[in-house]
Amino acid sequence: MEKFKAAMLLGAAGDALGYSNCCRESSSAGSVQSELQRSGGLDHLVLSPEQWPVSDNTIMHMATAEALTTDYWCLDDLYREMVRCYVEVIEKLPERRPDPATIEGCSQLKPDNYLLAWHTPFNEKGSGFGAATKAMCIGLRYWKPERLDTLIEVSVECGRMTHNHPTGFLGSLCTALFVSYAVQGKPLVQWGRDMVRVLPRAEDYCKRTIRHMAEYQEHWFYFEAKWQFYLEERKISEDTENKAIFPDNYDAEERDKTYKKWSSEGRGGRRGHDAPMIAYDALLAAGSSWDELCRRAMFHGGESGATGTIAGCLFGLLYGLDAVPRGLYQGLEHQARLQDLGAALYRLSTEEK
Repeated sequence: MEKFKAAMLLGAAGDALGYSNCCRESSSAGSVQSELQRSGGLDHLVLSPEQWPVSDNTIMHMATAEALTTDYWCLDDLYREMVRCYVEVIEKLPERRPDPATIEGCSQLKPDNYLLAWHTPFNEKGSGFGAATKAMCIGLRYWKPERLDTLIEVSVECGRMTHNHPTGFLGSLCTALFVSYAVQGKPLVQWGRDMVRVLPRAEDYCKRTIRHMAEYQEHWFYFEAKWQFYLEERKISEDTENKAIFPDNYDAEERDKTYKKWSSEGRGGRRGHDAPMIAYDALLAAGSSWDELCRRAMFHGGESGATGTIAGCLFGLLYGLDAVPRGLYQGLEHQARLQDLGAALYRLSTEEK
């Protein structure tokens, strides 16, 4: 249970650090790094709601978790509950610089339409990171290997409610899968290639729902191709390869260049494929070092709020809270509710028959 709580808490802590990095790097007030130096580093930092708010990533992730912890009878009821939760929180998002696709997708949900509440149109611009950052808790709820088909269905439907584009909603499948792998204790180096092997099952599910397949087929290959390229670059695309290979010179400047190369628009972490990719890359390199994870996933020149949310959540599952300074989560915005949701997801996922 403690690891589930840690996942919810550190996802939000990574979001607060990365979101402030995004905001402050692009403002005249200077960077988070200079603020960290003034305060004495991460060990002395206190993440208060006033100074270090969470972004829409955490608000939407909590909304997904709220729906997953209700007493739903079938998955359609779960989707109706997700719609209700998303529509309820949408007005809280504009001041938090949300992913535009999240706002557009939420505006197209139909809470009063019993049959089609969660059906939204295909969106050419729905490839953003917001689907990936709100879906990690699906992996907490359905982490058992025998629940893989449910995890696939729920993460795809959750993703395409707001990001109805394969690059968007495959991001939600990816983060939910990575969380389930962490709970299962699967070696980190296997996660990427195992996720790629699940993609055909997600495509089969989409074909069975007979929605937007012509548009999906046009864009489906991009997500998989980007991930295959990444796994080959890190020399972990084959089952015999058990150690990721990093360049000799991979400092902050080189990482930013690499993150831009992985992206589709020159800003690392903006899309459903590269937000989880940067988080995964950071975890592979950082091991059990929270400081190193922050340098790679929360403090870069791209969409560091998104990558920080995903990386923080996964770190919590792998290593818990012991390696993380208490000031980063004790006074965090929504701290008590995040812990309660983690405990509820643990209970539901382990009690389930």
